[in-house]
Amino acid sequence: MANRTVATSAAPLFASLLSVLLPACSGSQPTEPAAAAAPAPSTATPAVAPVAAAAAPAPSAPKEAQPEKSITEAPYGSVAGTEVKLFTLKNKNGLMLKVTNYGCIITELHTPDRTGKMADIVLGYDKLDDYLKATPYFGSVIGRVANRIKNAQFSLEGKTIKLEANNEKNALHGGKVGWDKVVWTAEPSETPDGPSIRFTYVSKDGEEHYPGTITAHNRYTLTNNNEFKVEMDATTDKTTVLSMAHHSYWNLAGQDSGLITGEELTLFADQYTPGPNATDPVPDGKVKAVKGTPFDFTAPKLIGKELKEAGGKPIGYDANFIVKGDPHTLRPVAKVKDPKTGRVLELSADQPGVQFYTGNFLDGSNKGKGGTVYQQYSALCLESQKFPNSVNVPAWKDEVTLKPGVTYHHHMIHKFSVE
Repeated sequence: MANRTVATSAAPLFASLLSVLLPACSGSQPTEPAAAAAPAPSTATPAVAPVAAAAAPAPSAPKEAQPEKSITEAPYGSVAGTEVKLFTLKNKNGLMLKVTNYGCIITELHTPDRTGKMADIVLGYDKLDDYLKATPYFGSVIGRVANRIKNAQFSLEGKTIKLEANNEKNALHGGKVGWDKVVWTAEPSETPDGPSIRFTYVSKDGEEHYPGTITAHNRYTLTNNNEFKVEMDATTDKTTVLSMAHHSYWNLAGQDSGLITGEELTLFADQYTPGPNATDPVPDGKVKAVKGTPFDFTAPKLIGKELKEAGGKPIGYDANFIVKGDPHTLRPVAKVKDPKTGRVLELSADQPGVQFYTGNFLDGSNKGKGGTVYQQYSALCLESQKFPNSVNVPAWKDEVTLKPGVTYHHHMIHKFSVE
């Protein structure tokens, strides 16, 4: 009605009538007159002069702004004809996580620094094809068995099981086609804590030579308390071995910011499980105190301070630490702080150990998001887990043995804050 013009030549009485009738008209028009039902015929004399009836209907009321969705999904390519999707989760504080149902890979995770500036703090790729070509387990779920199994074999119920040796003579992270390289089904949902996705995968009996059909679940939740929660569970129809893990590569300054040697680490562990020697990192049952060694992170310490002294081939940290406290209770595992940005990551988990790894095998051959070249020590991993090679150590074997009727659980919480 605001755009309609009355001719200046109209009689004063006519203009006065319009000034009364038009406001009354605008408030009574239907929002969508074309969709309204036709009125019944009437013989009553119209109460409004014909010129008033010709008035245009009032503009529709503005639509209310729709709240931004906390979970969205988009196509992300395909693997062997199976559609792959990319999900974006956002919490109420602006944190954002992207994950694909291929390997449950976290492709991005954005958190603020002490000034509120957001940055993506996990290493990864822009495209699915890059994950398919070559990836050092960026952001993925690991299964059936995380870490190394000595000589790619073990004995279970009197039978020797021989695995694929995909790490020199050892089996690593589930074999040549572990759970990081399969497509999971995904069920997104809104929860009181925040947006969440539950992934499911059925691993058939004999897959990668492991016995038993396992039904595994892996739930990711980005909470409104600025936490990234991981909840894993699994059951089997036959006695088998299982130790799942999550394998994000963290750089709290940002995935394209350089090395993590200047970040500060605390590990709530005063023992670790070294391998026989510097060139053989696979634990054999030996436990050693961290005190007096480069592996002592019981108090906050810069990661680069004694990194060279840690040894290894290539040089750097790649060891399993025994987390203090009840090995099956959610408790503090580690704290990482980036002094430059103030970002802090605190990890809690309910597993007996945690693998601390400083990206020793990154050598510049992985060109990541935005063309970033990932060099050695570009990120760190904190993989809560059963001890590596547990199935071949009598004192640890029961931890990784899963029987029918028993449910495997593994929970962890990554809490983000600033200091």
